Amino acid sequence: MNSAQPPTKYTIGLVQMSMSADPDANLKQGVAKVEEAAAAGARLVCLPELFRSLYFAQREDAALFDLAEPVPGPSTEALAKAAQRAGVVVIAPVFERRAPGLYHNSAAVIDADGRIVGIYRKMHIPDDPAYYEKFYFTPGDLGFRAFDTRVGRIGTLVCWDQWYPEGARLTALQGATLLCYPTAIGWHPQEKATHGAEQLDAWRTIQRSHAIANGCYVAAVNRVGHERPGPHPLSPSPQGGEGERQDRHAGQGGGSGDGIEFWGSSFLADPFGAVVAEAPQDREARAYRGSAPRVAVPAGSAHRCVRRDRCALSGSGAVSHRPSARSP
Repeated sequence: MNSAQPPTKYTIGLVQMSMSADPDANLKQGVAKVEEAAAAGARLVCLPELFRSLYFAQREDAALFDLAEPVPGPSTEALAKAAQRAGVVVIAPVFERRAPGLYHNSAAVIDADGRIVGIYRKMHIPDDPAYYEKFYFTPGDLGFRAFDTRVGRIGTLVCWDQWYPEGARLTALQGATLLCYPTAIGWHPQEKATHGAEQLDAWRTIQRSHAIANGCYVAAVNRVGHERPGPHPLSPSPQGGEGERQDRHAGQGGGSGDGIEFWGSSFLADPFGAVVAEAPQDREARAYRGSAPRVAVPAGSAHRCVRRDRCALSGSGAVSHRPSARSP
């Protein structure tokens, strides 16, 4: 439990950035964007899902497991130092190697003193064209969690979790006033003209609905840029070799061979679902600088109790009924 009194209002930085094929360069960029957001006044900074690499789940390739790292590990150690230097809370997405053969799509919550106060492991794992995550990630084993930090109690989920109401609800019932969704989502280029507007609107709407239903702030933090599933530096050479595995999905339907146009559009919604800060859809010309929409977030909310007065979490984490204290 964080003993310091949380602020009554604070600024959040949402780092929307493009990635390169160099994990170390991506990590350095992530650290720089945390420091940049902190210098601009942010007290909490969230990075995009799997920010240390290109979105490798566009193909199935066993060599790409070498991108994974433990927690604590290089990414959390570098970001913990940045958090401590700047005095900010950091949401640090990680391709986590929990044990040999056991991997998760995770987000570490690093407090402003550099401590890892907890970790969330993605529960909902997609297996769609160009999003072949079931090949890489085991569903999370820790459940939905809220964490006490210097800015108050917050929760983080990851990307595909955003399409399901249960995760947001269970996290909010533990007292989270802010839900962060580090994300990697975009258009299949072949579908963009016919379905792109509806897909983006659905993505925004479902997360705004989490804010309304649970009376809390919701932050979605996406990457930007067009990434194609070409050869990766960690993959075997095209001539083949020991351990090489052909991508059985290459060239199949859904436009996976054309890659993904990540649609950016990172945003923060308030408890009424109003979007109070938003990044652009596509800023490739200056994507290396990232985007950090910032807004002051009240630590408490007068309307958050309206939808949370009918149930509570027991000590075991189970949901139990609690009669409303309000008059009928």
